[in-house]
Amino acid sequence: MTQDARERQTQGLRRGAVGSTGVLFQSITFMAPAIATAFSIPAGIAFSGGSAVLSVILALIASMLAAVSIGQLAKHMPTAGSFYTYVSNGIHPAVGFLVGWAFLLGILVGGPFLALQMGFVVAGTTNSEWGWSPDLWWIWAVLVCLFVFWLGYRGIKASTGTGILLGAFEILVFVALSLTLIVQAGGDNTLEVFGTHYANNPDYSGFSGVIVGSIYTILAFIGFEEAAPIAEEAHEPHRTVNRAIIYSCLGIGLFYILNTYASTITFGPAQMTGFVGAGDGNPWQNLLARDAWGTVGFVLVFFALINSVIANQNAANNSSTRTMFSMGRIRLLPAQFGALTRGSPMLALIAQLVVSIGVALWLGKQYDPYTGFVILATILVDIFAPMYILLNIACIAYFWRYRRDEFSWWLHGLVPVAGAIAFIPAFCAGAGIPVFSFITALPKPLSYAGPAAAIWMVIGLVYLIVLMLKRPDRILETRRVFAEEENGGGSQLPAGAG
Repeated sequence: MTQDARERQTQGLRRGAVGSTGVLFQSITFMAPAIATAFSIPAGIAFSGGSAVLSVILALIASMLAAVSIGQLAKHMPTAGSFYTYVSNGIHPAVGFLVGWAFLLGILVGGPFLALQMGFVVAGTTNSEWGWSPDLWWIWAVLVCLFVFWLGYRGIKASTGTGILLGAFEILVFVALSLTLIVQAGGDNTLEVFGTHYANNPDYSGFSGVIVGSIYTILAFIGFEEAAPIAEEAHEPHRTVNRAIIYSCLGIGLFYILNTYASTITFGPAQMTGFVGAGDGNPWQNLLARDAWGTVGFVLVFFALINSVIANQNAANNSSTRTMFSMGRIRLLPAQFGALTRGSPMLALIAQLVVSIGVALWLGKQYDPYTGFVILATILVDIFAPMYILLNIACIAYFWRYRRDEFSWWLHGLVPVAGAIAFIPAFCAGAGIPVFSFITALPKPLSYAGPAAAIWMVIGLVYLIVLMLKRPDRILETRRVFAEEENGGGSQLPAGAG
């Protein structure tokens, strides 16, 4: 091991600090299963109606295809750079840089996205139950950002440990509630909701409604890949990160199917297009939980939703700070981002805190917290869908170019091709590009999301050109897998990638 490598190991992230359960829940909590059940999936139900279960199944299939490809790459390249390192090695360092730039926007947006969610969930409940002013939403948004900052400052072990507890609670509450609803439904249980019989949106009837519903349901799956950025701190990362990506996607996908089925047969499959607006826009808390468990159910689901937001923002904070750290380490961001304090990337933590509070307060005041949340949700789809496409392509290229002896026509060919194709409609829907008959241009202010993401990428393209002209070595550094080097693995690049 070189002297430089020894110094990086001394100053680097804490190797093996996170066990397999912590790695798994890093992905699970980033998906925010309770919040996704309560708010993200109902957005798709408005299109698929009583066939929402089938929409969730299609979204799960698309996400699993991407999860397999990303997991294959994570198995060989355990690094905080994650997405951009995979694409740099599989396709080209310049493309990898742009993926890193896009990923940076996605995870920075995640902070205010969740802060706004905390704001309107808590403010809406306290207003309806106790008459508190809904204008106090900003207090809850700021508090969750400060709490997550504190967890990040304490270190990855504390933050992932907290994520396990919070994630387990929200899953337990919603599984128990869903099973209760299914039992109470009795003779109303039916397998017809797994087909298109109840796809009764008059504008998107039949299978077209199911497809559109699945596109919007994909938002609920974003995050299964977020075990990857903490790979350098994971125990046995070659094994645990790959498994966490696959198991979180599959496990939470089944969780979504259970919940969606329970809500459909309880609310009534013929009436499901109105589910998203039921219970003052929070049907799981204000309607289903109250009907099944009374006031106790209302309180449990309320706390499960709060837990979900905190756990999601905590996981997002872990991912964003590790990505900024990795980009600072190779000087794509100022070198100070690559410095650690008590094992945590302090400047990245501060940057995420400032962005989360600043953007959340600005959007919430400019529009309202829910509208701001939907704008940021649209940006997330605009960013993650094309990244999933590129990661699938990178899987094919990486194994064909550098690991031909492992190449499988099914695992590294058919699966990533299908995965890339599956996310094209999701990107077009999120960007409001009406290339398919079931996609319409987005209304304002949601229509601002696409241009905002495009402007960010144009800035990244200009920055890329500057670096290629003045510091091309920094672009090539996107290929490095630091975890391998610091454990004595020698060269970080695949054979033939130099």
